[in-house]
Amino acid sequence: MTQLWKNKTVLVTGAGGFIGSHLVEALAAQGAQVRAFVRYNSRGDPGLLRLIPAEKLSNVEIIAGDLRDGQAIREAVKGCSLVFHLGALISIPYSYRHPAQVAETNFMGTLNVLLACRDLGVELLVHTSTSEVYGTARQVPIDEEHPLQGQSPYSASKIGADKLAESFYCTYDLPVVTVRPFNTYGPRQSARAVIPTIITQALTQSTVRLGSLETTRDFTYVDDTVAGFIAAAECAGVEGAVFNLGTGEEIRIGDLAKKVIQKVGRAVTIEEDPQRLRPVKSEVLRLISDNSLAREKLGWQPQVSLEQGLDRTIEWISKNIERYQPDVYQF
Repeated sequence: MTQLWKNKTVLVTGAGGFIGSHLVEALAAQGAQVRAFVRYNSRGDPGLLRLIPAEKLSNVEIIAGDLRDGQAIREAVKGCSLVFHLGALISIPYSYRHPAQVAETNFMGTLNVLLACRDLGVELLVHTSTSEVYGTARQVPIDEEHPLQGQSPYSASKIGADKLAESFYCTYDLPVVTVRPFNTYGPRQSARAVIPTIITQALTQSTVRLGSLETTRDFTYVDDTVAGFIAAAECAGVEGAVFNLGTGEEIRIGDLAKKVIQKVGRAVTIEEDPQRLRPVKSEVLRLISDNSLAREKLGWQPQVSLEQGLDRTIEWISKNIERYQPDVYQF
C-alpha cells in the first residue's frame, strides 16, 4: 500500500470488464477508495468484479449505470479526485453489426465523462485508447505519432474519443492523459479475445479455429497494463500526452497458436475459420509498439514475458474452463 493512493477517492468506468476489474483490484490493494462504474443489468451482475475475493472488494463502491447517461456519469464522478475511463464497447465484430451503438457508447460516453470531469474539477482523468486506432502499421515499431486509421467502426469510435480527450485538454485545460494498450491478455479475459480463444479450444477440442493466422500482434500481460495505468496517474507533468503500453515484440497469430498448443500438450490442429475473418480492408495486419515514451516519462516497462503470461493464463483458464463455451464463436 502506498500513501499516494491511501483514502483517495477514485472512479473506474468499465470496472466490470477485463482490464477494469484488475485495475479496481490493484487500486483497492493500494488503499484507494474505489468507485466502480459498471453497466446496469437487471441481474445485478457486476461483471468480472464478481471474480475478485470479497475481502478485496469490501471497500469498493459499485455503481450501475450507462456511459450514455450524462447525469449518471456526473453522479459517479462527484467527489472523486481521479477518474480512470475504461468503459467502452470493444468488440470489433460487434462494431460491424452495430456501429451506431458502438459509436454512441464510445464517443458520446467519453464526452459525458469529459464534461463531468471538467465541471467537477477532477485532479486527473486517465483516458483509455487502443492500439487499434493505428490500423495496419505504416512504419514499425509504432510510436505515438503514427497516423490514426479507422479501419473498423470500433477503431473509428476510439479515434473520436481520443480526439475529444485531446480537445478538452487544449480547450479547457482539463488534466487528461491517454494510455494506449496493445492487446492485453491474462486471467479473466473472455473468449472474445484471441488468446483465450486459442487456449479454450486447445484444452477441449481437436481443432483450434481462428481468423487470420498471418496477422501479428504485440501482447501485454494484464498486470503490466494495469501498472501502466497507475504509472500514468502517478506521474506529474504528463497531462495532454499519449503513451503506448506494449512490449515492443510481435508474434504471428499462427505461431502464437502453435506455442499455446505446445504448452497445453494435446494433439490439436489449427484452421482458419472464414466466419472469424475481418473484411479485407478492415483487417489490421501488423501491430508492434514503440514503448520508449512510457519508459522514459512514466518509468514503465513490461515485467511479464509472453512465455510467463501464457503459462499464467493457461493455468487460470484450465481452472475456470466452465466459464467458457469453446465451441461457440464469441464476437
